[in-house]
Amino acid sequence: MATTDLFIKNMVCPRCIKVVTATIHAQELTIQDIQLGKVTVAGTVSDKQLHELADALQQEGFLLIDDKKQQLIAGIKSIIVQAVHHSELDEMKENFSTLLAGKLQKDYHYLSNLFSETEGTTIEQYIIQQKIERVKELLVYNELSLSEISYKLGYSSVAHLSAQFKKVTGLTPSKFKQLKAPERIPLDKI
Repeated sequence: MATTDLFIKNMVCPRCIKVVTATIHAQELTIQDIQLGKVTVAGTVSDKQLHELADALQQEGFLLIDDKKQQLIAGIKSIIVQAVHHSELDEMKENFSTLLAGKLQKDYHYLSNLFSETEGTTIEQYIIQQKIERVKELLVYNELSLSEISYKLGYSSVAHLSAQFKKVTGLTPSKFKQLKAPERIPLDKI
């Protein structure tokens, strides 16, 4: 049976998957597989169905991507978000360049250059932004020590994490924890 892969921008969390699933089902399409940034539906999708789906997704804050380069960018972002925010933290030991090249079946240098050209920042900077947002989340939850967070997110030391955190946020992790309403950036805005 034929399938159609749909690439969707701004899918960054399990709740996004629920919203996209409901939106696709409302369009009477059958989902075979769904993950952050990508949905595989059964059969072929007509241009009319694609247009209606794109409109419905846009109303929910998502964008249907049809450009191959944009699909790769969305794939890179989805893999990074998945690894940093939704996988077991101890799994963060794999090198991101190896992870991205393996999952996307593309040369990492190509992916890196494409990402930089398109997004105006490097993959490394994007990863750092995601990691810092994850650190903020874990600090707010107050369940892990800074040492445990550092280890679980793959930092070489607490000092490295603290320096990077301060460089990005302007605050030390301990100052951030003291804020009554700490500022966090939504994942789809990074």
